[in-house]
Amino acid sequence: MLRLSPPNFQRFIQARSFDAIYGGGEANVAVSLANFGLSVDYVTKLPNNKLGDACMNYLRQYGANTTKIVRGGDRLGIYFLEKGASIRSSNVIYDRANSSIATAELQDFDWDELFEDVRWFHWTGITPAISQNLADICLQAVKIAKEKKITVSCDLNYRSKLWNYGKSCSEIMSELVKYCDIAVGNEEDFEKVFNIAPPDVDISSGKVAAHNYKFVVEQFKNLYPNIQMIGITLRGSISASHNTWSGLLYDENEMYTSPVYDIDFIVDRVGGGDSFNAGLIYGLITYKKDLQKALNFAVGASCLKHSIEGDFNLVSKDEVLKLIEGDASGRISR
Repeated sequence: MLRLSPPNFQRFIQARSFDAIYGGGEANVAVSLANFGLSVDYVTKLPNNKLGDACMNYLRQYGANTTKIVRGGDRLGIYFLEKGASIRSSNVIYDRANSSIATAELQDFDWDELFEDVRWFHWTGITPAISQNLADICLQAVKIAKEKKITVSCDLNYRSKLWNYGKSCSEIMSELVKYCDIAVGNEEDFEKVFNIAPPDVDISSGKVAAHNYKFVVEQFKNLYPNIQMIGITLRGSISASHNTWSGLLYDENEMYTSPVYDIDFIVDRVGGGDSFNAGLIYGLITYKKDLQKALNFAVGASCLKHSIEGDFNLVSKDEVLKLIEGDASGRISR
């Protein structure tokens, strides 16, 4: 979809121009994985017009394969982002109703063909939040993926401003998650979607600790025994411009925790969770059973995302490895 943002941290009411880029949950993951050297297909539906063409070109220049994208529908979805600073929070306005993807139908996607030679399928909770049509399409996709023994991962990605077409988020997501192997969320998603909250944690205080979330992953695992791994990103919001960043990974009965990064100057936090998902997928594929390194890679990749303008995490695996191996100096590479 198209992202429009007022320049220079302006508010919407000040803006006389908007910076335009393209992005979106699954697209952000696809581009990150392509940057890490993996072969990635991106699946969506875009209008058959110049904006749809521009979106496809934007994805292609960063290495994502766009040949499986369906064309049709009336318009490209848009979201407006007012970037926060210091004690002022960011704000998002969605304009996605009647977009090509919102009005997509089951017959638009031949999953048997789309899943040919595929080993991993990733989706986010933003997609079924857009429309009942998309919730049905997601359910069809995950069912067929499981039949084909494809690894399925999801980012819960709760968006309160999108769930407004009748059925509740928990009702839709509960059915979809039954077909997943890996579930990821932030420090609030599991509470917002499944009403599982860590005891004695106040998110608004800006202080989050991994050990407080052991209760969350254990409760979620009890609800969904099909889930093999659970990842949580932990953001301590000191201000809109200053966060701490870390994560955890739960595998059966063992919980892995990452180092905590102090990000004292945030360029753009949008896509932070998506970059964690991409880093985790890459880490699990590349490092196999070394789950601690896979987690560290995911957290390092998503930490770096906060220094990059736009939705996409435009960093290489070597840059991530440099950070997680201890070099956070930011010195010029000559």
